[in-house]
Amino acid sequence: MTTYDERASLSDLTTTADRIRQSVEGVIEGKPEVVRLSLTVLLAEGHLLIEDVPGVGKTMLAKTLARSIDCSVRRIQFTPDLLPSDVTGVSIFDQQRKEFEFKPGAIFAQIVIGDEINRASPKTQSALLESMEERQVTIDGKSYELPSPFMVVATQNPVEMEGTYPLPEAQRDRFMARVSIGYPSPQAELEMLDVHGGVSPLDDLQPVAHAHDIVKLVEAVRSVHVAEPVRRYAVELVSATRNHPDLRLGASPRATLHLLRAAKAAAALAGRDYALPDDVQALAVAVLAHRLLPTAQAQLNRRTSEQVVTEILQHTPVPTAAPRGAGAMPHSGPVPPSGPMPPVPPMPPAGYGQQQPGARRL
Repeated sequence: MTTYDERASLSDLTTTADRIRQSVEGVIEGKPEVVRLSLTVLLAEGHLLIEDVPGVGKTMLAKTLARSIDCSVRRIQFTPDLLPSDVTGVSIFDQQRKEFEFKPGAIFAQIVIGDEINRASPKTQSALLESMEERQVTIDGKSYELPSPFMVVATQNPVEMEGTYPLPEAQRDRFMARVSIGYPSPQAELEMLDVHGGVSPLDDLQPVAHAHDIVKLVEAVRSVHVAEPVRRYAVELVSATRNHPDLRLGASPRATLHLLRAAKAAAALAGRDYALPDDVQALAVAVLAHRLLPTAQAQLNRRTSEQVVTEILQHTPVPTAAPRGAGAMPHSGPVPPSGPMPPVPPMPPAGYGQQQPGARRL
């Protein structure tokens, strides 16, 4: 078990995270917000689903993140004929020793890249369920622990759906966040031609962090303080998805836990040892939207899950901080979205989190 003395400080965390971020951004041009979300999921002990059209760098992002960290990496190309044993492993009978020997599958790595995950059959997709949630694999009644850190980075194409098997809700719910890279800006695409035109930038990419560094950073993220009003705010956001008229399936309690963990990682990346409502707001769409199922009427109206989450954010009161030694912060009206959040000390003072009718909404 990692002791307090072995944990990385916030300054160590931000320094190491900056090195990884710069390494990834050297390959993925013009997408700093996507790179930051990937780092957030990594430090929050989650799994990342990259969903976008072909050719925008989904697999490149996964490979770059994996290569920037000196750890074991396995890539699985999901196809319709892929078997569950190809993912988890299989027990083979040894003729000399007269006993079965377990041969680990591709899932036994610290970072697993699942390319085109929705092209595998549901039976093969289910092979990931136990490993993604419990970080172990059970074969023939025996459980095998997976290495730490452990992260699954999966990609899928939402356009070409012929011959694919959509991910079941139980599978999607195990991904902490979903990200879409999108097309680069003309300037970023021009820079990409200069960098990628001759050789692949992955050829010269060297690790900038080690696996044990990531383990220490994860421990540091766990110690980030989350005040009770911020926790309540996350619960209210998730609860609102379960009662929204445009959704037939809301977010699960696992989604609440993932949202809180991601907020703690985002706060740590910002150099804070406490989480703010802003951290929850910034990650709500990425963490919640892919878990929601719109109703048939909402689909006819072309209402997306992202739009529903954004609407919930606008209508859910945000907790505010009260000045030390004073009551609740008075508001005569909503604070403009461009105004900064009032500074909050690491340990929130008494009265923190009281909700006011004029609380700031982003």
